[in-house]
Amino acid sequence: QVQLVESGGGLVQAGGSLRLSCAASGRTFSRYNMGWFRQAPEKEREFVALLRWTDASTVYANSVKGRFTISRDNAKNTVYLQMNRLKPEDTAVYYCAATDFVTVEAGSYNYWGQGTQVTVSS
Repeated sequence: QVQLVESGGGLVQAGGSLRLSCAASGRTFSRYNMGWFRQAPEKEREFVALLRWTDASTVYANSVKGRFTISRDNAKNTVYLQMNRLKPEDTAVYYCAATDFVTVEAGSYNYWGQGTQVTVSS
């Protein structure tokens, strides 16, 4: 069992940066692949980034590639999403999630946090 709690969201101007954190509990946290998703009002939840536990390789959505970076600190049981050059279209609730699979499909993630709001003003 893994419990996830996100933090770090807020209001930022376009072009600014935020770093989201996802604190995890559970002894086997380090062996899960970790993902970030987001959901804007009246839109489907969409994949943002994935970090594999085996080799720390990453996958990003095209919309955030080159601007966002996913990382993890297993000693702190925490996953991060560094978001740079933010745009108004990045506004959404951001969720971290854990999965046994290497996938961008939200349905394959076993555990989810409660989400943190990110709002980017123009």
